[in-house]
Amino acid sequence: MATEHLNASRYLLDGGFLKDSIGRSYYAMFAATRALLALDGVDFSKHAGVISYFQKEYIKTGKFGVEFSKYLSEAFRIRNHSDYDDFYIVSKQDAEEQNQRAVSFCEAIRDYIEEEEKRDQ
Repeated sequence: MATEHLNASRYLLDGGFLKDSIGRSYYAMFAATRALLALDGVDFSKHAGVISYFQKEYIKTGKFGVEFSKYLSEAFRIRNHSDYDDFYIVSKQDAEEQNQRAVSFCEAIRDYIEEEEKRDQ
């Protein structure tokens, strides 16, 4: 799902749909985070629960760098503004940055999950 959202983010960005691109970038990170939490058998009904658990169990423990906490939290905040604030302006640079962060975030989580799967074998 994260890969699909990343592809949609890029497609929307290239088409000039900046707010929608930002939304898909966030949802790529969110889907990747939920995949990570699935390793722990954990899921939450609210976005804040997913983000909080990720920060507690994966950022504070040093499994992921602090920048990934910033990427996810900022993407959540920007996505909320993009979706719900009628006069929120998004620049192409903002959307591009969110897309690049989402790619980096999703790659890091994918690599982590692959390493965990190798350890379990």
